[in-house]
Amino acid sequence: MIDEKQREEWLERIEAEEQKRPAKQRSLYSLLYKDEAILVFNKAAGIATIPERHDDRKSLRALAAKEFGRLWTVHRIDKDTSGVVLFARNPEAHRLLNEQFRERKTEKKYLAVVQGMMSEEEMHVDIPLATDPGRSGKIRPSADGKESVTILRRLELFQGFMLIEAQPLTGRQHQIRVHCRAVGLPLLVDRLYGGREAFYLSSIKRKYRKSGREERPLIDRHTLHATSLTVVHPVENNPCTFEAEVPKDFRALLRQLRKFRGLPSDT
Repeated sequence: MIDEKQREEWLERIEAEEQKRPAKQRSLYSLLYKDEAILVFNKAAGIATIPERHDDRKSLRALAAKEFGRLWTVHRIDKDTSGVVLFARNPEAHRLLNEQFRERKTEKKYLAVVQGMMSEEEMHVDIPLATDPGRSGKIRPSADGKESVTILRRLELFQGFMLIEAQPLTGRQHQIRVHCRAVGLPLLVDRLYGGREAFYLSSIKRKYRKSGREERPLIDRHTLHATSLTVVHPVENNPCTFEAEVPKDFRALLRQLRKFRGLPSDT
């Protein structure tokens, strides 16, 4: 395990390196950890992890490779999801990390703001998933699909909304988003599975929007953030947990939900 002193040292080193990077690049991704075997980033929403088939714009991997050299993809998160992304820096690290993901020896945790409520503190969602033949790029529940398991934990309740922690035990495409929708808890913002492209303050604050004035959304991307990733380091062979700070738009959303849709305490 990395002890507290080591953690503080590499955090200070990474912070110093971050300040040297161009502001435009820092807005797309920030460096969380770097050594000879791996690179870990906090990816902003709006940038793909790797190049997309139908979108030739720059990806996190392509941009980071310009700074750090060739990178090997270990896992990915959706373009409109923010949070922790890890890359390998050599073929052997790539092989060892891929093995961990394949054998489900990693731990991934996400924060999500969803519509609806769940009475229990924890829910295990075990629903097989498959590609939707009727719509390219979409995933749907299917009895003939691949095993897909997600643990949902209730963190904070609002009137009509909820902050949850989602821990996928398998790594299927769009897994958390589809599982949340399948159990009646769609992401608050999810163009593909939630039906809402953005969320506005006027949705929860009465008489907020003035006539004739265009309102900017509180958040206009998935209300999903990959908050932590735990792996065994491919060289040091010790467990490492990497955490990504919750981004500004996500924090602003939670602040307004607490203010206008907060529930009274039990005291």
